[in-house]
Formats: sequence, C-alpha cells, structure tokens
Amino acid sequence: MSTSPLLELRGINKSFGVVHVLHDVDLTIYPGQVTALVGDNGAGKSTLVKAVAGIYPIDSGEYRFAGEDVTVHGPKDASALGIEVVYQDLALCENLDIVENMFLGREVKKGPVLDETTMESKAREVLASLSVRTVKSVRQSVSSLSGGQRQTVAIAKAALWNSKVVLLDEPTAALGVAQTRQVLDLVRRLADSGVGVLLISHNLSDVFEVADRITALYLGRVAADVATKDVTSRQIVELITTGTSSDIDGAAAPSANA
Repeated sequence: MSTSPLLELRGINKSFGVVHVLHDVDLTIYPGQVTALVGDNGAGKSTLVKAVAGIYPIDSGEYRFAGEDVTVHGPKDASALGIEVVYQDLALCENLDIVENMFLGREVKKGPVLDETTMESKAREVLASLSVRTVKSVRQSVSSLSGGQRQTVAIAKAALWNSKVVLLDEPTAALGVAQTRQVLDLVRRLADSGVGVLLISHNLSDVFEVADRITALYLGRVAADVATKDVTSRQIVELITTGTSSDIDGAAAPSANA
C-alpha cells in the first residue's frame, strides 16, 4: 500500500436546506486499496459519493487529490482528475454493444468517421488487463449479457480511461453467487492494478472478503475508519446501527443534538 493517499476529504459538510446530511466527514482512499463505505439507509453514503463525483457541491471542507487541493465544480472536473463512478443502475445502453457502451460520449475518430478498430482493440485490452474472460465478444449487445457480465462491462468502462479512483455503488446487488464471485474478483484485480477503489455495499460478507479498510457512516458522521483485519462483522454492525462499538478505539456515537 502506498502511504500517499490518492483522494482525501477533510471536514466535509453538506446540507440540503435545513437538513444537515454530512457532518465533518473525513474519507481517505489509497492506491491499490479497496475502501468499503458502509452505513444504514440515510447515513449519507449516496450524498458523500455524489460529492466526490462532483454532482453535489460541498458546503465546506477540503478536497485533495494526489496531495493537491482541488475544486470540483461538476462531474467533468472529477473525471478530469481520474475519478470514475459505477452507479447501481450501471448506466449502460442495452441497444448498444460493449464497445459502443465503453466509448459512449468519448468515441475515437479517424477524421470524420469512428475508428472502430482502435476502439475494439482498446476494449479488448482493458478487459484482458482485468482478466475478464466471461465476455465472448466485445461486439455483444449489452441486452444479451447477464447481470454479472453487465457489471463487469461497467467496471471495465470505468477502468478504460486510466482512472485513478473508481467508486462502485452496490456492485453485487441482485447478483447470484457465481456472478458475485466474478465481480468481487474483478474489484480486487482493479485495486491490485494500482487503482484506489471505494466500494459502497450493504453486504458485509462482500466487504470483509475484498476490502482493505472500512469507513462506517452513522447519521452523516464517520463512526469509525478501520483496517478490515482489525474488526469483526459484529463490530461493524454495531457501528452501522448505533454509531459506536465499545471494542473499537475512537468509535463514538454522534451527538443526538448535532
């Protein structure tokens, strides 16, 4: 693990009108690591992810990338830094094939026409680099793919653009056992390639299998940020449901009046 973080958020606050959703949130993502973001519904996970992605502007706090203070005004700014997001709905077009989906909005052209040869080659290259063997052809229509294959394509699409940080929102939701196995293996390979991965998941079995660190949110605050090897599933459940665990140093419940 690199000792220099790729992404650092410090003291992030975000409100919607009178509703204060994020309270002084800290988040650190390192290259080559999977950081799991866990929390109950309403804990602030989606808001935090959208703040990282530039969809929601932060009200206050520091946003640092590769050691530099940056300002992210929108998703294009986040993408320019090397941050890609794979949302739960995957945002794939079923009527297009894999190559067309992976290059959608970023098509490679040779003069006035699309450079299909280059796009096919790059699509195959990134799939091979992630050891993806479940896709028979990069010209398969997305509508013909299984849930696990679609998730694989969405993750490979995020990795295609030399991403430094990839945010994955519930990547194994609604997948079967075999498909979940494939996706988790891909997540690990993505991190092993040097990418910093933020995994948002309700499935603690997946979290403990693939994550290096766990950041637990409770009522918009960070209840704990711990190495996965140092905690148990029971302790993480306590953090998610109560905001505290007596067995974890520094894990304390937020004030009810905050």
